[in-house]
Amino acid sequence: MSKLTAQDKFLDLSDYGRPFGKFLANQLKSTRFTPIHVTILFGISGLIAIYCIVTQQYFWAAFFIVLKSGIDAADGELARLKNTPSYVGRYLDSVFDIILNFLILMAICYVSKTTIWFCLLAFIGIQLQGTLYNYYYVILRNKSVGGDSTSKVFEYKSPKALPGETQKSVDILFGIYTIVYGAFDKIIHFLDKDAYKVKTFPNWFMTLLSLYGLGFQLLIIAVMLPLGWIEFIVPFFIIYTLLVFFLIAIRKVVIK
Repeated sequence: MSKLTAQDKFLDLSDYGRPFGKFLANQLKSTRFTPIHVTILFGISGLIAIYCIVTQQYFWAAFFIVLKSGIDAADGELARLKNTPSYVGRYLDSVFDIILNFLILMAICYVSKTTIWFCLLAFIGIQLQGTLYNYYYVILRNKSVGGDSTSKVFEYKSPKALPGETQKSVDILFGIYTIVYGAFDKIIHFLDKDAYKVKTFPNWFMTLLSLYGLGFQLLIIAVMLPLGWIEFIVPFFIIYTLLVFFLIAIRKVVIK
């Protein structure tokens, strides 16, 4: 919520890792650790979680999935504490997220009876869910007075590198980002082209929308794994995707 002005802050159900992220960032602010190091660390936590799924250690898989969400919140917090905003960090974070999402579902496919085609469908669904959340959230952040502007509603070209990063690194990561997220962005933009014209989104709507935040998605998986509901994870996220159309309908009818 540090990316928003006070009046635009809402209860983000997907951001439960923020307190740990702030704590970790404060411990690292006087060290040589950079936000990029933290991003790599959450990637490692995600890979450990995937290994635990494959070896059917579901409690530990859940632990490292939740830990990944906490560490994921720390890189941005550390960047703000050290006043080192970075497009490299922003795109690397997003690329790591989509890779880990894919590998988590492939690991679930490996240990369950779910077919790879249903897992791929669930992956597409999860990405559409997350893209809808990010779409509205970035619009809110860009309109919020004093809010974050590192992320843009429409990203058509590589941004100018910020101090401390090279333009080549930004260009490469932006290219990867547009490849892996481009189709999902276009689908959501097509479904609600006029969302950016809205002056602001009410807090209750953003809280409802946060059910689609990556943190909440991962929390659902983390709860279902140790409960032995692994066979239901993929079908759940396929059905859960239908909420996309409900949320867009609310935006179009109620929030103008």
